[in-house]
Amino acid sequence: MTIETHVFPGVQKVAVRSGPPTLEELRVHYPARFTWFQLKTFVNSGDLGLLKRDKKLQRRYDDWVIGIKGEYGSVTNYLVNHRLQWGKPDTLSLLTSGLDDRSIAVEQNGERELYPTPDYFKADIPFDSELICIIQNDWPYSVPPEIEHTLIWSRVPVFHPTLIPPSIDARIQQDGLCGFTGSTDTPESLPSLESCLPGLADWGITMDNLIRSSRGNKMEEAMVESAGTEVCEFVKRRWKESQWETAWFVNPPRLQSIPGLAHIHVFARRKTAEEETVWGSRSSTPWASH
Repeated sequence: MTIETHVFPGVQKVAVRSGPPTLEELRVHYPARFTWFQLKTFVNSGDLGLLKRDKKLQRRYDDWVIGIKGEYGSVTNYLVNHRLQWGKPDTLSLLTSGLDDRSIAVEQNGERELYPTPDYFKADIPFDSELICIIQNDWPYSVPPEIEHTLIWSRVPVFHPTLIPPSIDARIQQDGLCGFTGSTDTPESLPSLESCLPGLADWGITMDNLIRSSRGNKMEEAMVESAGTEVCEFVKRRWKESQWETAWFVNPPRLQSIPGLAHIHVFARRKTAEEETVWGSRSSTPWASH
């Protein structure tokens, strides 16, 4: 269904439909509110609630959810029984990826190897395993056009007692997990959080109402980083660091829109040829996960 049409100089007429948006709709009607560096600052801030969808797109999503619930009973039923094609390339998304699923779906000799079901999400889960489904986010956060917002849905949990010691469980339950791959930046080189918050004024977010834990001692920070290792290593396998820079995160329960179905968010940016050269000459990686 077409709702309205906008025309911009030098841009073809792009209709606003119902349901998930196309890339053209995102560019014309829901332009990015945040830069790549702002997004990395938000991920690194400790409060993943700073990552937002465009408000107009959020209203469109809310309207869509009403119809989905009427047809499938719940968004979870829709995902499990229709949208998520477990173990197969994503063929339903209107948003494409620069990473060719078909070229990496079967990793060894064109045959799917038997992979025993683990207790939790592991770094070596095959890309074509029926335990996971990797898709483009049909309703992406407000990211620049060159940033892909990918979701890794998992039939096994990402948060698990084996990975999360009791001493940091409350922190993970509040803050979630996050990390970075393929980056030559350091946390200190990113814009300050204070300088980025004006971009969140429409959501009423200030330094006084952030929800995040205080930084712990060296041992606690090491445990938090370790808790995200499996996810981080999986991301490195799929998005080769020589070619891609990513910021990944797993929302804590308070921010999970589909709490009964584990999933990982990945913001991925394809590197330029110059950046690939710089990465090849690096001596160390500034950061990984936290």
